[in-house]
Amino acid sequence: MASFTKGSSKAGTNVGGGGWAKAKHSSAGGGGTILEKIQNLELEISRTQKNKATSTHLGDLKSKLCQLRKQLLEPSTSGGGKQPGFEVQRVGDARIGLVGFPSVGKSSLLTALTGVQSEAAAYEFTTLTCIPGMIYYNDVRIQLLDLPGLIVGAASGKGRGRQVIATAKSCDLILMVLDPTKEDTQKDLLTKELEAIGIRLNRKPPDVTITKTTGSGIRFNAVVKQTHDFDKAVCESILKRYKIHNADVVLREDITIDDFIDVVDSNRKYVKCVYVYNKIDMLNVEEVDRLARLPMSVVVSVSQKWNLDGLLERLWQEMEICRIYTKKPGQMPDFTDPIVMTPQRGNKQFTVENAVSLLNKTMLEEFKSAQVWGTSVKISPQICGLYHTLMDEDVVQIKKMTQAEKVRAAQGKKTGTTVAGSNTKVDAKTLKERKEKTVKS
Repeated sequence: MASFTKGSSKAGTNVGGGGWAKAKHSSAGGGGTILEKIQNLELEISRTQKNKATSTHLGDLKSKLCQLRKQLLEPSTSGGGKQPGFEVQRVGDARIGLVGFPSVGKSSLLTALTGVQSEAAAYEFTTLTCIPGMIYYNDVRIQLLDLPGLIVGAASGKGRGRQVIATAKSCDLILMVLDPTKEDTQKDLLTKELEAIGIRLNRKPPDVTITKTTGSGIRFNAVVKQTHDFDKAVCESILKRYKIHNADVVLREDITIDDFIDVVDSNRKYVKCVYVYNKIDMLNVEEVDRLARLPMSVVVSVSQKWNLDGLLERLWQEMEICRIYTKKPGQMPDFTDPIVMTPQRGNKQFTVENAVSLLNKTMLEEFKSAQVWGTSVKISPQICGLYHTLMDEDVVQIKKMTQAEKVRAAQGKKTGTTVAGSNTKVDAKTLKERKEKTVKS
């Protein structure tokens, strides 16, 4: 009988034997640290041809890669104490994060917009921690965070990249500061690092529904034609990796394998990103005009204070902030302290329910109706419910339920009446029969 030693290809960890066994073990992502497994899987994905025959295999590899990256970002529980971080308290109505490579002008931009003195110098890595500032614009307080510069490999933890990107995940909008005097690959490299950490820039969540069931396997239904080689076999392969064996999957748009993994993993952050090209005073007019016409781009010069007002206006436009003013009965509306709603906060909808919950969550239990003045209603004022969609600068007056209405709502529908002067309940059917007998007599 053959015996397998530690150096044999059938043994556990060292994966000895021939070169074929080592190559197979390496391509499967096995052995070594998590970073080595990620590198092996990325190499295997890059070497695999992308066609219908290999789509199932690619889906399996990408789902493995996604799970390994998730493990890499999770804090270690085996000793080592608390990991250092620089998360700052959320203050204000919205949050913007400055992301970029070292020495592109992030600290100078923070100082120009907020007045907060952030250390700026001609050398790289001047900022080593997160520095917050506050922008006051259109009665809204916007928190601006100056994050340390990112480097290639930040998603793997290099240069405190995990802390930087984790803080960026909590922002309502990302401001990517770029240096147009350097190579054009800055935007692609930063986008790749943010994508690896689960941040999707200027994209919407895929219109895909996955409903877990108790049996009947995977039921696949594509409403539109899929042109990226995504079919039922690929879907089952990915769901099997996540230990989902019974589910109803409905696709309402043309998606890729990566889009479906994002839906299954359900921990992605979809956020808008504005690309800010600083130092335009060092470029010619033709180059500045070309950069200004790029989508989601703004050109500025912090040193010369060029187009800073245009940058603030563009940030306000992209954040889609909705200001709701409150009004007490018999008084004028309070136009000094609005309720601020953004697509990233609350239930991510501009409804009366979201506005009430941001004001005070306990008021939802006592809510009866709301009187609304503004552009969202046809007649001012108009009585609306919780699911009415509000618009910017609407005025809302909330009406609470009375004590009797609270009791009635808690007890449900009233099915009978009581005898006058007592708490004795009389069935409605019996009372009706009594009235009919009285009329006949």
